[in-house]
Amino acid sequence: MDLDFSGTIFYWRGPAPFHFVSVPEEECRELAAVSALVTYGWGMIPVTARIGGTTWTTSLWPKDGGYIVPLKGRIRDAERIDVGDTVEVRLTVGG
Repeated sequence: MDLDFSGTIFYWRGPAPFHFVSVPEEECRELAAVSALVTYGWGMIPVTARIGGTTWTTSLWPKDGGYIVPLKGRIRDAERIDVGDTVEVRLTVGG
């Protein structure tokens, strides 16, 4: 399953500070339909993600009934993106 969407980068100061992009509601419903088949625990869903020319493997984090895509520093640096930027994201579930 491939999902394409745009989202705004935000910073979360939780126990492990990180940058994220929220998956929109419609795509979250699609993910919820397949999550039991692909999750490896805690609701995490493995994906291959792409922003611009950068592709990486990661896992979607469940948050507030939806999912968020974590963005490591190397991804943000490679694409020259930061908090508040809107990005186009492609996810391949089961990455």
